[in-house]
Amino acid sequence: MTEPRLQMLGISKIYPSVVANDKVDLTVMPGEIHAVLGENGAGKSTLMKIIYGVVKPDEGQIMWEGKQVHIHSPHDARKLGIGMVFQHFALFETLTVAENIALALDDKVSPAALAPRIRAVSEQYGLPLDPARLVHSMSVGERQRVEIVRCLLQSPKLLIMDEPTSVLTPDAVLKLFESLRCLAAEGVSILYISHKLDEIQSLCDKATVLRGGRVSGTALPKQESAKSLAELMIGRELPVCVHKPRTPGNILLSLDKLNVQSDDPFGTRLKDISLSLRSGEIVGIAGISGNGQQELLKAISGERPLSAREGTIKLGQQDVGAFDAAQRRQLGLGFVPEERLGRGAVPDLTLADNALLTGYVPAANTGMVKKGLIQRAAIAVFAHKVIDRFKVKCGGELSAAASLSGGNLQKFIVGREIMLAPKVMVFAQPTWGVDIGAAMLIRQAIIDMRDQGVAVLVLSEELDELFTMSDRIAVLADGRLSQAVPAASTSINQIGVWMSGDFDFKGAPEYVSA
Repeated sequence: MTEPRLQMLGISKIYPSVVANDKVDLTVMPGEIHAVLGENGAGKSTLMKIIYGVVKPDEGQIMWEGKQVHIHSPHDARKLGIGMVFQHFALFETLTVAENIALALDDKVSPAALAPRIRAVSEQYGLPLDPARLVHSMSVGERQRVEIVRCLLQSPKLLIMDEPTSVLTPDAVLKLFESLRCLAAEGVSILYISHKLDEIQSLCDKATVLRGGRVSGTALPKQESAKSLAELMIGRELPVCVHKPRTPGNILLSLDKLNVQSDDPFGTRLKDISLSLRSGEIVGIAGISGNGQQELLKAISGERPLSAREGTIKLGQQDVGAFDAAQRRQLGLGFVPEERLGRGAVPDLTLADNALLTGYVPAANTGMVKKGLIQRAAIAVFAHKVIDRFKVKCGGELSAAASLSGGNLQKFIVGREIMLAPKVMVFAQPTWGVDIGAAMLIRQAIIDMRDQGVAVLVLSEELDELFTMSDRIAVLADGRLSQAVPAASTSINQIGVWMSGDFDFKGAPEYVSA
């Protein structure tokens, strides 16, 4: 077919505090994998939501297979053959995978009847799912699989994917790409949003670049380098992280023989986990989603206090295993969860009020609360400083968290925790859904924390990220943690082998100084 499957002509969408899309033109052909690139807040997600009928444009035309259409709702979009995988998941946590997918389909199908199809399609595309599993028990990476499989079950003509691989493992990404290429070969058009430029180069036939809500150019990704694509996207030279070797100080966080049974029947039991984290060092923990990351984070953050028989956690010399999250924050523990909406921030609250949620503790010394009274002026000043330092695109500190793009909200949450100046900082997926320029900003801020003597623990499925920042790297597999080895003495390939659980470091040094 030579006729475009989708044409967007002069599409504009203006919100009270921002111009999201400004006369955007976009053409997608049948069987084409078309990337939409841009910084956080450039207007990518708004444009995709217009195509899917979630957002109504203020002006412009949408042409579908040569005819003008008006897409008033996702139901209208699905009738045309448009499916969308959202960056922020639209799942009911108390329902099973099969129940969630059944609700999303236009045809009435019982979850029981749908379960075999879910198993078959998820395995066919390398994204295995248990239809009976409750969503609240799943990691972010596993929830992403649900969203993707839900879309694939609808056999779309146009598939919109908004950051579909941000929390998938490298192996799952490769399998997904194979599937997307097969879909494209069958004539399915794919609109693909990602900040992972190596993925864009490998997968996409064409790219449209948005900057400040406008189309700033187009490119053929396979003829570009990651550097040139990044510079097209951000309009300037790509920043570089500076990570210099340094000698760490005293142990600020220690885990000793954690043996913790998961509260979730589908979870992973932690098995004899020990780790020491020192002042002025970054330890990265790699691993495939669902291998105990949630359980480890809950144990460290205090969301899941421990009994004496489950092991020991110390902040400095203080045994905090029985302490809750608030008590650990009082002792200087900072924490960024992997799920930003709902756990990292309350969607309906303003950025200022979200700053108060973790900044109220006296240990943070922010002045947000004095003698039990909330100090609104101090909260506004703190939130404004976070917005300014981390270049958060928003309408100000009174903007609702839900009104920000995913990447900008991530920048605010990370910035909020960093500026509370903790002694020990724990990050889970710190640059999830963040553009490459902002990712470099966050990574450098984390390195700067380490240089100021903070002990930093980073859990990430981005191996490149871990090697960029970490002094030592460990691997979590099936609830077991390898010893942390110097990043300079290992490789991405070796860590990939260890992620399968193939490690035994008996007798290896716990720390090798620079």
